[in-house]
Amino acid sequence: MPESKLTQRQKIIFKTIVEEFTRVAEPVGSKTLMQLLDFPVSSATIRNEMAVLEKAGLLEKTHTSSGRIPSQKGYRFYVEHLMETHLDVSTRNSLQQVFRERHYSLDEVVEKSCDILSHMTNLTSIVLGPDARHQALQHIQVIPINSKNAVAIFVTNQGHTENKMFQFEQDVSVEDIKNCTDLLNDQLVGTSICDVVDKMREIEPMMAAKLVRHEVLFEAFVTAFMRFATEKVAVSGRDNMLGQPEFSDINRLKELMKVLDNGRLFHQWTDQADNVAVQIGTRNELIQIGDCSVVTTKFHYNNEEEGQLMVVGPNRMQYSKVVALMDYMSNVIEDVFGNGKGGKDGE
Repeated sequence: MPESKLTQRQKIIFKTIVEEFTRVAEPVGSKTLMQLLDFPVSSATIRNEMAVLEKAGLLEKTHTSSGRIPSQKGYRFYVEHLMETHLDVSTRNSLQQVFRERHYSLDEVVEKSCDILSHMTNLTSIVLGPDARHQALQHIQVIPINSKNAVAIFVTNQGHTENKMFQFEQDVSVEDIKNCTDLLNDQLVGTSICDVVDKMREIEPMMAAKLVRHEVLFEAFVTAFMRFATEKVAVSGRDNMLGQPEFSDINRLKELMKVLDNGRLFHQWTDQADNVAVQIGTRNELIQIGDCSVVTTKFHYNNEEEGQLMVVGPNRMQYSKVVALMDYMSNVIEDVFGNGKGGKDGE
């Protein structure tokens, strides 16, 4: 039977099975369902309906129980057609407060978002900041704090701004900092972020000729640009996987951790041709990889740049909670950067 032909009762039974299984990680049987459903129905009728749902490919029978669990197809059907997302007011207010306590830098927003997601979902979260590697440098400004500290501000041709704190090992004069900044603006503007470090090495003799502390300044800027050209990835809550029964096999867990800790491997993992991606609304997407699920949500820092929130866990994750949390967090982050309407009731 196609899923579109399911009766309302079958949909309610299926939805109840999904939500109970994601909560307890145990197959759901007819006796349990009798207690959970808010309408009277016999155990025999429930078993018949479960058999229909199994034939439709939405449920699977386990070897250890007479109960059923959702299949991968079932989870996809649930998130596309049956899932209801809701975030309570206290959680929404807490998220607003966290990001409005002070002005966060881009790196801080990425890390903070990651920590919040892993804590509130009890799963592993990944946050990707905007990729500025293929943008070009437009302007550099350095603000001296004292002889050993300064703040550097980099701006790209797409309006991306990064702040870097410099801590010099030796005293550097204000004049040296100004001359260095003028030289770099003259020589590096228009250079791709990926190529800035190579260009820095080309102009090092010019720096040596014009600056007293050229070695210190050269090292500071090269380090900053290398970090700038690295994709911003934050991973939080790796240990949360230890508590998931699906990952009780230590070897499988080690393989998953290896993927999560390597941005290149992670992209290969999620981009596999046989993965099935399901669009959830206009902003979210579900990718299933074996018995793992990755829920992704995009958000914008400005008109040109976007980042991505991701939660990784077993297929048996609480999708309604995860999607609601990620969607609202995206709104709040966009609101912080002045690009969205996050944080308003009803959003």
